[in-house]
Amino acid sequence: MTLPAETISALAAELADADHAHSVIPRITARYPDATIEDSYAIQGIWRDSQVAAGRKLVGRKIGLTSKAMQQATGITEPDYGVMFDDTVYPSGSELRFDDFSNVRIEVELAFVLARPLEGPDCTLDDALAAIDYAVPALEVLNSHIELEGRTIVDTISDNAAYGAMVLGDVHMRPDEIDLRWVPGVLSRNGEIEETGVAQGVLGHPATGVAWLAHKFHQHGARLEAGEIILAGSFTRPMWVHKGDEVHCDYREMGTITCRFV
Repeated sequence: MTLPAETISALAAELADADHAHSVIPRITARYPDATIEDSYAIQGIWRDSQVAAGRKLVGRKIGLTSKAMQQATGITEPDYGVMFDDTVYPSGSELRFDDFSNVRIEVELAFVLARPLEGPDCTLDDALAAIDYAVPALEVLNSHIELEGRTIVDTISDNAAYGAMVLGDVHMRPDEIDLRWVPGVLSRNGEIEETGVAQGVLGHPATGVAWLAHKFHQHGARLEAGEIILAGSFTRPMWVHKGDEVHCDYREMGTITCRFV
C-alpha cells in the first residue's frame, strides 16, 4: 500500500458519508494518483467492517468487470469484487427507491449460492461448479459514489465495486441441470429492449468468476463460505434507469425478473 493508514480511513469515512447522503465524491485517483489496488481494497475493507459493526449482515460477494462488454463500457480491463449485505437483496417484482442510489444503472447477471466452502490457491472452474448449490438469475443495481469520468479500478474497488442492490429471480437450477454458458438475458426498460447477451460472455463461463474470487481470497488468507451468494458479473453493458422506470429481463428457461424504481 502507498497511502498512509489515516488517509485510507478518511477515504472510507468519506465513502460511507456519500452512501448515506446518496451523493458523489471526487475521484480518489485524481487526488491520490499513486493509490494502488491494495489501497483500494483496504479502503473497502474499513468501510465493510464499519457496516458490519453497525449491524448489517454480510450475505455474499459481487464480482465485477468480468465481461468484455463491461470492460469496454468502463475502460477497466480486470475484474474486481465487493461485498453484499442482507438489506440489499430484493425478490423479483420489488419496488426500489430510486433516490437511495447514485448513478443508477442495471446489469444482467447470474448469481450462485455455495453449498460448501471454496478456497484457493488453485481453484478451477470444476472446483467452483462442484461447490455451487444452485444458480439463480439476478439483476444488479449499480450505485456509484465516485464521479464516473476518468475513474480507474482503484476508484471502483474503493467504492465497493459500485454495488448497490441485487434483484433475484425465482428459478433455481443446479449447474448439472443447465448449460450455464448459454443462459440468455434480454433486458428491457419500459417495454423496450435495451441490452442482450449470454452468460458465456463472463470469462467464457459465468462460474469462472467464482473460481477467480476464491483464488483472490486465498491471497488475503480467506475463503468463500457455504451459503454465500456470489454475483458473477454482467454479460451486458449497464443500462441507465430513472425514477419511474419499469425493468424486465428474460432469462428464457431461468425465468424473468422485474422491478420498478419509485
